[in-house]
Amino acid sequence: MEEEQADDLRILSGNANRPLSQAIADHLSVPLSDMDVTRFADGEIRVRIQESVRGADVFVVQPTCPPTSESIMELLIILDALKRASARRATAVIPYYGYARQEKKINPREPISAKLVADLISIAGANRMLTVDLHAQSIQGFFNMPVDHIPAGPILAEDLVRRGFTGPGIAVVSPDVGGVGTAKVLADRLSASLAIIAKRRPEPNLVEVIQVIGELDGKRAVVIDDMIDTARSVVSAAQMVSERGASEVYAYATHAVLSGDAVSSLETARIEEVVVTDTIPLPPEKRSNKIRVLSVAPTMAEAIQRVHANVSVSTIFDRHWHDDKR
Repeated sequence: MEEEQADDLRILSGNANRPLSQAIADHLSVPLSDMDVTRFADGEIRVRIQESVRGADVFVVQPTCPPTSESIMELLIILDALKRASARRATAVIPYYGYARQEKKINPREPISAKLVADLISIAGANRMLTVDLHAQSIQGFFNMPVDHIPAGPILAEDLVRRGFTGPGIAVVSPDVGGVGTAKVLADRLSASLAIIAKRRPEPNLVEVIQVIGELDGKRAVVIDDMIDTARSVVSAAQMVSERGASEVYAYATHAVLSGDAVSSLETARIEEVVVTDTIPLPPEKRSNKIRVLSVAPTMAEAIQRVHANVSVSTIFDRHWHDDKR
């Protein structure tokens, strides 16, 4: 019976980030299950799973990254196929959850798109979701199913510790008030100081810095955020901390959305290096010598293995955050 339990783990990959799916499968020593995702002549998505998944514990790796709507639709169709193929459990592994910035109504007659997408994923047949650094943690409550929310902070912290970015000469900078909690945990892990940038958004993707709180003179600043989209937020943060006396500025973020001219903005900004993870694939046109990518594959593979074995996932991150500082 235990052998049957070990053998029923399946990894399926959509088209959104196949390299990450393959890396996760390699870490698990499990081949990607055979599945065709094609298009009908009119552009409609066609999915066909080429092997039996009856009674299997299936994990579908598909970040809902650009093209966001296509990625979501592909995920929904795969989940529906699994439901109709009698999979025992289908877990939506969504390293980057799109539409997360519309998690509440700010003005009248606006949608709550993050809730809508959560409902669609549930109805399509997902029994569980595994994701990385939601833009708003409250989105977990939109799902009527277990959600394993994996923080990328330990992965970023390990890289900073390895590079010697620890101690009072380092300042961890939150580019907005909403990110203070994450920045504080990272600052504690690095024995570094904390700085906060207060800003307002007159409209989406437009940032206006109001004030910088914290001591930055002569320090190496690490700006930490969950995503870099247009890069205006991180570029303005780098400018402000440089003007406040920071000797160098580094940017660390989980999701490299990099819309529009974000890459060129980063290349000309007062930033030494931008470090992101591979939750979203970087096409050739979005690559730069200034951008370095860390992989979430080992952590996600371990989380998948733990979910499959029905053991705690949170202990992974407790171990990372509470290890003795090196």
